[in-house]
Amino acid sequence: MIRAGEQTTYISLELIAAHGGESIALEAGNERLAVILSGRASVTFDGRGSGTAGGRADVFDGAGDAIYLPPSSSAELVPTGDGDATAFLVAVVAAPAGSQPPGPARVIPAASQREAVVGRDSWGRTVRTILGPDDPASRLIVGETVHNGTGTWSSFPPHRHDRESADEARLEEVYYYRVHPNNGFAVQVRYDTDSGSEDLRIVRDGDAAAITSGFHPVVAAPGHGLYYLWVLAGEARAMRVYLDPRYRWVNAPAP
Repeated sequence: MIRAGEQTTYISLELIAAHGGESIALEAGNERLAVILSGRASVTFDGRGSGTAGGRADVFDGAGDAIYLPPSSSAELVPTGDGDATAFLVAVVAAPAGSQPPGPARVIPAASQREAVVGRDSWGRTVRTILGPDDPASRLIVGETVHNGTGTWSSFPPHRHDRESADEARLEEVYYYRVHPNNGFAVQVRYDTDSGSEDLRIVRDGDAAAITSGFHPVVAAPGHGLYYLWVLAGEARAMRVYLDPRYRWVNAPAP
């Protein structure tokens, strides 16, 4: 289990691994999105069966299904495969409902998610938007970023989203990282041009980090691919980010 809520106001993150046939209960409460990282499971919403979801081998295999739950709904996931507890892995992100009405309980298939290749050269990557600002939800905005090559930069040009203005929404963010091969690492850069603070953090396969302020690009070690699940939440459900003007020549959108 990983929890990032201790450093955040809105977002919590929990990883759940299960054997085939075991039951994972997602009780009613906050708004939640369960992103299936690997494996397949049967899905029941509020006692009603809704078929199966999932199927990818891992996060580098392609986009994966997700399950959205408004605060009033519950769900049960029962992994359908055999094998060990790492065969089925789901990331459950949650936030308290905001002023915007939540959407209905539903499976968000991988095929319906928006996928785009952004950046180029040493900062090219694939961005998958699972729950975007235009999708029915109350507070959560969620997606995945996968590096197209090894040793490449991401979240570049550097951007921030910790101030409220016409061109920036105040949003906290949580990253959950996977590195391939899993013995590698990445470097999470954080700097704030207002305060002058700077921070570098080595992140490894399975780490999670809360990002509450400043610009935050990330780079994988040479010879390694990088994935991160990104979760945004704030008072406004809007994707307004401020690019560091020194790097706007890159002309590549966040995240």
